[in-house]
Amino acid sequence: MSIKATRTGIVLRPDPTRVLFRPFDLGSTTRTLKIIARVGSMSDEEAEQKLDEVIREFGGRHYKLERFLLQRFEQIKPQLLTDEPLAEDRKLLLGAYFTMEYSLESAALFNPSMIWHPDQTNVPPGYKRFILSLRATGEGHISSISFRMGYIDDAGKIILRTPSRYVTSPDMVPNHRFNRAMFERKLYELRLENSIQEKMMVGLGDEFSLAELEAQIKRVLAQFRYNAEYETIASGLTALAKSNYEIHFEDDQSLDERCIFPTSPNETNGIEDARFVQFTEDDGEVTYYATYTAYNGKVTFPQLVATKDFTHFSVSTLNGAEVSNKGMALFPRKINGKYAMISRQDGENIYLMYSDDLYFWQTKELLLKPTYHWEYVQLGNCGSPIETEAGWLVLSHGVGPMRKYAIGAFLLDLNDPGKVLGRTKEPLLSPDENEREGYVPNVVYSCGGLINNNELIIPYAMADYASSFATVNVPDLLAELTGQPKPEMAETAAV
Repeated sequence: MSIKATRTGIVLRPDPTRVLFRPFDLGSTTRTLKIIARVGSMSDEEAEQKLDEVIREFGGRHYKLERFLLQRFEQIKPQLLTDEPLAEDRKLLLGAYFTMEYSLESAALFNPSMIWHPDQTNVPPGYKRFILSLRATGEGHISSISFRMGYIDDAGKIILRTPSRYVTSPDMVPNHRFNRAMFERKLYELRLENSIQEKMMVGLGDEFSLAELEAQIKRVLAQFRYNAEYETIASGLTALAKSNYEIHFEDDQSLDERCIFPTSPNETNGIEDARFVQFTEDDGEVTYYATYTAYNGKVTFPQLVATKDFTHFSVSTLNGAEVSNKGMALFPRKINGKYAMISRQDGENIYLMYSDDLYFWQTKELLLKPTYHWEYVQLGNCGSPIETEAGWLVLSHGVGPMRKYAIGAFLLDLNDPGKVLGRTKEPLLSPDENEREGYVPNVVYSCGGLINNNELIIPYAMADYASSFATVNVPDLLAELTGQPKPEMAETAAV
């Protein structure tokens, strides 16, 4: 009899009260000017009363709201008709008229990824602190990365911390510098390297900022007005630069108050399915990476986010001939001196990729095809491989009749991941009657679990609406995958 996962009964549902402030952009200069004029027509007493009302109604719902309102004023300030200085309350009120609340998880909270928290201080004996990243989806079906925190106690029980009601998106790091050699290599991969691009980068140093690049592009476009080819190259250069950026949260913000909201042109319609992994370099240095899918409403773009502390993040495009489709997941360390990735370029098979450069992927090799009835439609990974003494344990998802999803697993050789040691013939987890109904029926899906002692913890989405957890005994699972007797495992295995 095949092994099955055990459900914990924990359900993490979307909470529409978790709102953050976002720019309210009308997309019309005329309407913007009219609103500015109407606010300007208010008497000082009226303006003061309206601002007091805004602060009373919304101040307690947000982190540093007034700072954001002043930032919004600075963004619309160029639309003002005069340079006459305004009092701060007028600036705040104008900022409020061009700000809105956004409920980032009003529609769904799903596709979780689970890793150990980098800070394990002040944790009770026998407990471990973890981070859960989730795909939060709100108005307009725009997805972002949300975080939760929790503990696993000495008995293996999962304890989720109640999140703060505050949610804030990060600040862009000003004057982010681009490495010219890396930037030009990405241009080459995007087929944007030519004589026009060279003109637009004349005078830029070995490192340059977005502002410096935009200034040079503007100078060149001024000489070649209404030239479609020049405008196309300029758009590509700017989009690439804006898709490689850094963001930073306030140090005093709790992790569950932080939300990575779409920022770049590639992400206008959402950031989907981040697969976080604790990556350890050969010298022991640790970086937390997540591959994710950026979506602009038409095309998906695999991208990579990196952080040391979950406060400061860098976001980069992934490039190369084999960077396509969804579902890329990084191994937690190099294999034989190379970075390694599980991927699915063709929508149905699982591939293995190697690269000398984390940001460029040129080749792939076929690893697994749909073989069993529950995966005949497609196969995909459910997060990064997990290292065990028996091999690399990889959670997978399969799609069968009626587009029903299920979660299984396979095992790869530690030194040669291209060698498949075993795979589950039947799913570990399929949607039950309590999990079938939701935004997308009949789906269970994970973006990465972890092992605690002898238990594999699988955080998973239910019908693309809410999230839960299930567990599998690791020795039992490895015995099924290898066809060998149940191995003896240390109580602290594979953390």
